[in-house]
Amino acid sequence: MFDQAKTQYDSPSSNSAPNQPELDQSLAAALVAAQAAEDRKAEEILTLKVSEVSYLADYFVIATGFSTVQVRAIYQAILQSLESELERVPVSVEGQREGAWILIDYGDVVIHILLPEEREFYNLEAFWGHAEQIDRTSIQIEMRSQQ
Repeated sequence: MFDQAKTQYDSPSSNSAPNQPELDQSLAAALVAAQAAEDRKAEEILTLKVSEVSYLADYFVIATGFSTVQVRAIYQAILQSLESELERVPVSVEGQREGAWILIDYGDVVIHILLPEEREFYNLEAFWGHAEQIDRTSIQIEMRSQQ
């Protein structure tokens, strides 16, 4: 019952064109965030489906920036992309002042932007290693072939 209520009230309606395939809204947000990070030259971008191993979120996006200025630029690009493309704003943001690790929480998608030292020290990939890795390239190819 809770899952139906959550789906009914939390899922935004789809704004996609009639010929475009439906994409899970959480996955769409994760993909938009990952692309925005890539556009700002983030490295080692990893998208994990954590919904089956955690109740914290459906997806994590983890990316590396090489300076606090770049980490903040990646953060700004993600905010702007998700708001303009999917009309999403974060529930909370942590770490933007320091710029070493910025966490953007959208509820169903949590985005981590870290400096290399922070990423190596906290090793989120190992902690969430049992989560499914999403191959963004194959999803983009699949989406194009269905159009």
